[in-house]
Amino acid sequence: MHTERGTSIVPANRAAWIPAGFTHYHRAHGETDMRIQFLPPSLTRLVPAHPAVFTASDLAREILLTLTGPRNYEGAAQAWDRAAQARLRRVLVDELHQADEQPLQLPEPHDDRLRAIAQLLYEEPANTTSLAELGQRVGASGRTLSRLFHDELGMTFYEWRTQLRIYHALVLLGDGHDTTYVAHACGWANPSGFITAFTSIIGTTPGRHRSAR
Repeated sequence: MHTERGTSIVPANRAAWIPAGFTHYHRAHGETDMRIQFLPPSLTRLVPAHPAVFTASDLAREILLTLTGPRNYEGAAQAWDRAAQARLRRVLVDELHQADEQPLQLPEPHDDRLRAIAQLLYEEPANTTSLAELGQRVGASGRTLSRLFHDELGMTFYEWRTQLRIYHALVLLGDGHDTTYVAHACGWANPSGFITAFTSIIGTTPGRHRSAR
C-alpha cells in the first residue's frame, strides 16, 4: 500500500487503515483476497489520523469477513440489519484501537542523495554495498548519510534496507518462490538469517507465510 508517507507492507495477518484525504494506491502479489470496509466519521476518532498497519486479531478478521461477506452485496437477503453492521464496526474499531501499530512501513526519502540510494536498492535488493561505499557514488560521506537516514526516515540505513528486503521478499513469496531462492535474491547469505529477520518483522516464518491462505 503506497501513500505520501511511504510504502506499507500488509501481509495476510495484518489490517491496513487509511484515513480520509490520503491519496493512496495498492498492489497485490500472488493469490489475494482483499476486503475493504469504510468507516463513518464518528468512529474514525478512535484510530490514528495517519495511515497505519495493525495486526488483525482473530475477532477483527472475522468481523471484516462478516461485514464484507455475500449477504452485504447488492441483492443479498434484506434480513441483514444495518444496526447489526454498525455494532460490528464499533467492535472492529475497538479491536484496532487496542492493537499496536506494526513497523512495516518503508518511508520514502526526499533528500536527492537518499533517493539515489533508494532507487539503486529498489532495483537491486540483494546489493550488499556498505553505506560508505554508496556515499562515494552519491557524493556524501557515510556519516552524513547515516544522519540523514535517522533524521529524515527515523531509522538506520540497515533497518531501512532490511525493511526494503522484506518488502521484496513478500513479493517473491507471493509469486511462489521458495525460501532459499528468496533469501539469496534479497541479499541474505543464508536462509537462516533471512528466516530470523522475516519472522521478527512479519511474525511468522517465510514458509508458513507462503503456504497460508
